[in-house]
Amino acid sequence: MAPVEIMEDLFFIQRGYLNGNHFVYRSERPILIDTGYISDFQTTEELIKRLAVDITNTKLIVSTHCHCDHIGGNKIVQDRSSCDIAIHKIGKYFVDSRDDWSTWWKYYDQDASFFNCSIGLGDGDMISVGPHEFEVIYTPGHATDGIVLYNRKERTLISSDTLWENDMAVMTIRVEGSRACFSLMESLGKLEKLDVKVVYPGHGKSFTDVAGAIERARRRLEGFLGNKEKIGNDLLKKIIIYTLLMKKGADESSFFDHLMTTHWFRENVDFYFEGNYRSKYDEIMNGFYRRGIVKIKCDKLLTSVRP
Repeated sequence: MAPVEIMEDLFFIQRGYLNGNHFVYRSERPILIDTGYISDFQTTEELIKRLAVDITNTKLIVSTHCHCDHIGGNKIVQDRSSCDIAIHKIGKYFVDSRDDWSTWWKYYDQDASFFNCSIGLGDGDMISVGPHEFEVIYTPGHATDGIVLYNRKERTLISSDTLWENDMAVMTIRVEGSRACFSLMESLGKLEKLDVKVVYPGHGKSFTDVAGAIERARRRLEGFLGNKEKIGNDLLKKIIIYTLLMKKGADESSFFDHLMTTHWFRENVDFYFEGNYRSKYDEIMNGFYRRGIVKIKCDKLLTSVRP
């Protein structure tokens, strides 16, 4: 989709599921908020160039958390521009210590590159995006280092993966810890107190029904807490699709065998579904086939989900 100007010279670029949405402040020294997934960086750069922005002049990247779909272009842009990169101080620790487990990259078998993080952000910090002042609000749950950015003057919230309109980001309890759902509940409580006119999420289109989105997320979390198998099903479905997007499809005959080599698939089926690997895989894939989310073309699995 074409970039949309949401404040003077600040543009929202909506992507799909493989790549998180990102933002560009257009100036002689541009500022980027999130940078998509590494394998799609050529598309990311092309979208940025539409704004007559040269990434070699980038002054700053603000990362809302260190998951691969939000930091994919960080090292590339930094190598070309020597820009600063700001992320929550916990994410900075993960990056500085080269912890590819807490960042999810190794756990989910994702491509990503470490970068130099020069600024560690904290709850309540203010960050300038050109003339636009954003408050940093710490919102753990989906990600231990998750933040949102709030512009009080324009009543605008960049919610990243803390709040989507009709769905919610995957909950990886096996990395984020048993408190993750409770942490996200508390984070939603923080957002509920804000005066927000429009939300720009980490995935999906912008929306204005903030109260409705928060309520839907709360109900989803309550369902997760009431039945942990719902967490497992949600995770397996989302990460299988994400894996197909990362790999741009997969051989139908060997995809299950590939999943069995990953940390995340075996561990989550063990934890939530008593190690019934093949039956759980078949159940999920048959559901995808019925709904047209996954199709087999020339013996290759392809997803209809937009990257």
